[in-house]
Amino acid sequence: MPLRKPLLLSALLCASLAPLTLHADAQDHQRGRKYKPPPDTSHIEVEVLRASNGKPISNAAVIFNPEKDGKDEGNLEVKTGPDGKTTIDVIPTGSKVRVQVIADGFATFADDYMIDGDKKEISIKMVRPRAQVSTYVDNSGKAAERKPGVQEPIRPKPATAPTTTPVPDSDGAAPPPASKPNL
Repeated sequence: MPLRKPLLLSALLCASLAPLTLHADAQDHQRGRKYKPPPDTSHIEVEVLRASNGKPISNAAVIFNPEKDGKDEGNLEVKTGPDGKTTIDVIPTGSKVRVQVIADGFATFADDYMIDGDKKEISIKMVRPRAQVSTYVDNSGKAAERKPGVQEPIRPKPATAPTTTPVPDSDGAAPPPASKPNL
């Protein structure tokens, strides 16, 4: 008989606590957050090639900057493999994404793409760096007229009055030229 009392007490305890646990579960479901499924995503494949010969560029950094409904979604960076390709599957469908590619020995590439469907393939041809355009050096290699630093505004030169030939005096000698005042 000594075994029956602990067993009876544990059964009574479980029976009395069961409604409390059911009631607590019901409260959690009513006050919890509503489930919001993640947005649909697209499969994006980027291929990075040399513009000169079409060979793949490995280990190029491909940076994705997605924007959905005018809201910046952050950025993601992946590297290309030996075949010059990389894929990403987390960009939301219907978003605009800026793709930037940075590779050693090549000019940085950036362009915007609209991700409309379930799959998007992007092929990027990288070029060698070019000379930068400067306001201080003419693009033909000559020095520009403008110098670095604060500049005076360029104003048009005033129109000059037409010059007249001097009229000789009565004795035939030309009058002396007018002197310019020193400023």
